[in-house]
Amino acid sequence: MHQRQALPALTVAAIGVVFGDIGTSPLYALKEIFNGHHPIPVTPENILGVLSMVFWSIIVLVTIKYVAIIMRADNRGEGGSLALLALVTERAKNPKLAWIVTLLGIFAAALFYGDSMITPAISVLSAVEGLEIITPTLKPYVIPITLAILTGLFVIQKRGTGTVGMFFGPVMVAWFGILGALGVMQIIQNPHVLEALNPIFAIYFIVTHTGLAFLALGSVVLAVTGGEALYTDMGHFGRFPIRLAWFGFVMPALVLNYFGQGALLLVEPEAIASPFYHLAPDWAIVPMVFLATMATVIASQAVISGAFSVARQSIQMGLLPRMQIIHTSGMEEGQIYVPFTNWSLYLAVVALVIGFKNSSNLAAAYGIAVTGTMLIDTILVAFVMLLMWKWNKVVIVLVAGSLLAVDIAFFAANAIKIPEGGWFPLAMGLVSFTVLTTWRRGRKLVSEEMAKQSIPMDDFLHSIDDVHRIQGTAIFMTSAKDGVPPALLHNLKHNQVLHERVVLVTVQTMATPHVNDMDRIYLHDMHKGFKRLIIRYGFMESPDVPGALEQCKRFGERFDLMETTFYLSRETIVPSLARKFSPLRGRLFAVMSKNATSASDFFHIPSNRVVELGTQLVI
Repeated sequence: MHQRQALPALTVAAIGVVFGDIGTSPLYALKEIFNGHHPIPVTPENILGVLSMVFWSIIVLVTIKYVAIIMRADNRGEGGSLALLALVTERAKNPKLAWIVTLLGIFAAALFYGDSMITPAISVLSAVEGLEIITPTLKPYVIPITLAILTGLFVIQKRGTGTVGMFFGPVMVAWFGILGALGVMQIIQNPHVLEALNPIFAIYFIVTHTGLAFLALGSVVLAVTGGEALYTDMGHFGRFPIRLAWFGFVMPALVLNYFGQGALLLVEPEAIASPFYHLAPDWAIVPMVFLATMATVIASQAVISGAFSVARQSIQMGLLPRMQIIHTSGMEEGQIYVPFTNWSLYLAVVALVIGFKNSSNLAAAYGIAVTGTMLIDTILVAFVMLLMWKWNKVVIVLVAGSLLAVDIAFFAANAIKIPEGGWFPLAMGLVSFTVLTTWRRGRKLVSEEMAKQSIPMDDFLHSIDDVHRIQGTAIFMTSAKDGVPPALLHNLKHNQVLHERVVLVTVQTMATPHVNDMDRIYLHDMHKGFKRLIIRYGFMESPDVPGALEQCKRFGERFDLMETTFYLSRETIVPSLARKFSPLRGRLFAVMSKNATSASDFFHIPSNRVVELGTQLVI
């Protein structure tokens, strides 16, 4: 009953967050196909062929691939490339397969960062360009106004988006409603355009104009950008509300608007300068520019929030160093703010707007990251079909193979745009991939080096009978689940004493988004006052060590923070001459390690109860 009552609210909220990116595509998709860097002649035959391609791309890539298939591959309710990665690696028994899948998942996350930079730039810029339709004299103000809006958007991130988010749903409901209404007005005047619903028109266009169709495919993808958000945001709203919103409201509104633009172009080919804004009556252009700007800001907000979420998942999964994560809501776990991600995105977005100057130029950069992510998602879900769903291999080849063929076609069509701007998201993706894999590899080498310096716990316990014990509790944070932490050895070497109760705490990130409170902690008594505490968190959760210590009451263990000292090890990384790393990556890892947020802040440990012990590691 509660879920039924919440369904309308969840559906409206999903419309406001999930569909912002794909919902603003009508602003520039058809315009770019017929008037972009590789323009298609505006003829009735081409218009119907392209419209058919757009419609069936939405059906195949969004409806069938994401809504019908991939959304079934949830990781305990969560979606997204990293959630899919965790799901597959959890079941991959073959180490080589797990390694390949991990690299694919990491590259998908890296491409997402490139996409996150372009979406705010192209969305807001395309909306503000509507000012040029009102009067060409406003053209010099388009870029300054765009930059001002984007600056305001990134500045308010630190205040949280909960309050603003309350308006997202109603605004986007109005947006999609108007999209559909504008489309219907034109379709009524020229219903002939609905013939493009027949896939024969797309097939005929591809067969008779193969070269043009291939070029068009590079821009048709703009109509499905944001489709992957349906899967990424599944954890926030649930599978059913997203599907209900898509089938019941969003997809019909988008299709009606695209066909409305097509109907307009059939009678007014010159409207290709901005077919979206020309759909509206002259008196409505100013309100439409205002509404479009609001919609693109909302779309940008959803992408930025997604980048924060991916950054946190990457930190939890050991792909990024610890960074400051601020919770902007005491009620919602998912509302976070990551300052470094926010401002690095902002600088990239500003550079894109200034460097590319208009939405058409940015459209050349758009698509390559999206099609790359979609391609990887298809490969990962094929592994899910095999390892988790246990589908027949023939069925997997037919379904995944067909989707893969479509993805490859779209990726190839966008690859020709690399010299025109597609290099930017690929370059950003490569930089992100290098950072993510460097940190992952570096932490593995650090763990191996620390394991060499450690000694078995049993040997250590047998050797401490004569050591002086003092009152209180000492907690040593360690990433290893066995052996003696270097910080403990250093403390004993320099201070010659041990506390009467010593707890070795390891924080683990599981391959699930959330961990049940009953499974959160594992406490093992090792005798002589030593205990090992393992605290488990999901990759969507933020560690809170004091909070976990409170839960130890159920095991009869109580911790008074005023009588507890936390010992942390701060490693100083020294790249070795043994070339386990390339020199450049070694220096990059050392810099990242040095600038990582302190463990006390990341784990919410009171700073006045912390003692840091330095350890130099040569890797």
